[in-house]
Amino acid sequence: MENDRALLILARAGLPAATLRALLEARPAPAAALDAARHGAGLGLAPEMRMALQQPDPAALAADLAWRSAPGHRLLGWQDPDYPALLRRAPNPPPLLFVAGDAGLLWHPQVAIVGSRHPSAGGRERAHRFAEAFARAGWTVTSGLAEGIDGAAHAGALAAGRTVAVVGTGADRCYPASHAGLMARIVATGAVATEHPPGTGALASHFPSRNRIIAGLSLGTVVIEAAMRSGALISARLAAEAGREVFALPGSVDNPTARGCHRLIRDGAALVESPEEVVEALAPVAQALADALRGRLETAPPPPADRSARGQPPTGEDHNRLWSALGHDPTGMDSLAERTGLTVAALSSMLLLMELEGRVVADNGRYARRP
Repeated sequence: MENDRALLILARAGLPAATLRALLEARPAPAAALDAARHGAGLGLAPEMRMALQQPDPAALAADLAWRSAPGHRLLGWQDPDYPALLRRAPNPPPLLFVAGDAGLLWHPQVAIVGSRHPSAGGRERAHRFAEAFARAGWTVTSGLAEGIDGAAHAGALAAGRTVAVVGTGADRCYPASHAGLMARIVATGAVATEHPPGTGALASHFPSRNRIIAGLSLGTVVIEAAMRSGALISARLAAEAGREVFALPGSVDNPTARGCHRLIRDGAALVESPEEVVEALAPVAQALADALRGRLETAPPPPADRSARGQPPTGEDHNRLWSALGHDPTGMDSLAERTGLTVAALSSMLLLMELEGRVVADNGRYARRP
């Protein structure tokens, strides 16, 4: 836990994101980055930052370590090979991510659905329908857990697959509180990700910055009902700045929450009327993500927990053994581990790559060969 402890101290110190990314990238481990930050040579850190690095709050640090030690919790630093590749290439990516649930899902091809917190009944239904269709097609749906379009998108994705919620609070807080049950379902089958340490409450300034993570994780962003001044338009702009596809659904000229979508279409966003149009447009770029994941699995040594039963990274022989163990009937991870002799962590990485390649389909934690 030494490196996690160092990352948690760095997270609480409030260093500028660019400074923290540079520290983590230039040092072999987070502990070395913390040591360099404490010396502070040339960093120009404010006095309160230097104090937080030298004398971290013991109660906050203990709480952070307790959160990190709980099952299903990950802390991904900038130097971590599991840090999502797409987000790394986005403008101003966060130097740290706190993840509750399946952190490997952040590498899965994602499509973001965003929109109004106060949608029409039709907008809410379309968000649910589009998200469910994306999930059935093998995509992970990403949104911000807000009321309205976000909540409908998460619920639609859960009806057929998995979803990622990027939140503007700590991963142990739920905003709005009415989505606590939805958040628990997402953690159980998908992932909740945030750049904020545990215990962080909802602040207005956190939500626009959360939007850049949603846009950065996703290959494309679909806007379903948005007013002329809304967070959804911020997400769309950030997606375009990251070089990602932006799609917008047209609506009635009498619907105020459709005007933002119409503006996006005038500015060059793709007009879409069905989820199949989005899937068709994004299929080619998903292959690039599969290639990036393949490169990570082949070149980056995984941490000890991700090694195969023989104590080595997964090999071609391991992949063949897994393929032989898979059938056309959905099989759970425990059964696959028993059949192959590989660890669950090693199987997770290989199954994710097979999903990206279109060879495997996943359904509620059970895997089968794609027909």
